Amino acid sequence: MATHSAPNTPPLGYGPKGNTGPFTFKEMDRLSEAITMSSRESDINFSIYIGDLGPDRRGGVAARHRSFGAQAANTCLVAVSPNEHAVEIGVGEHAAKRLTDRACQLAVASMVSSFQGGDLVGGIVNGLRMLSDQAGHPIER
Repeated sequence: MATHSAPNTPPLGYGPKGNTGPFTFKEMDRLSEAITMSSRESDINFSIYIGDLGPDRRGGVAARHRSFGAQAANTCLVAVSPNEHAVEIGVGEHAAKRLTDRACQLAVASMVSSFQGGDLVGGIVNGLRMLSDQAGHPIER
């Protein structure tokens, strides 16, 4: 599994005041739709993780990626840790044939730019779109 890191980014603010979670229902819908569309259009299993990755970020992403079991080889996991100012992308061996290191690095750079502007959800959505576009349509098996 290949992973791609982002440099430190500034802290982000979350959701409206009084909301116990970091995302509104509308933001959750946007994230869900982005995952669904990216996965459907590319036939790669896209997933996101938002939360702390721990001191060994790459190891944390690798462990989460392995949790997909048999699907891990065709999975692209985008892991964002706002508190740690980190973004990691883990790509399984089959998905990596269509998602190059360069494509992942460009998606990370785009996400970081959005995060620096305070747009966590928009950054993730755009990063998923970029990855899906780079992967293209499914290869006939």
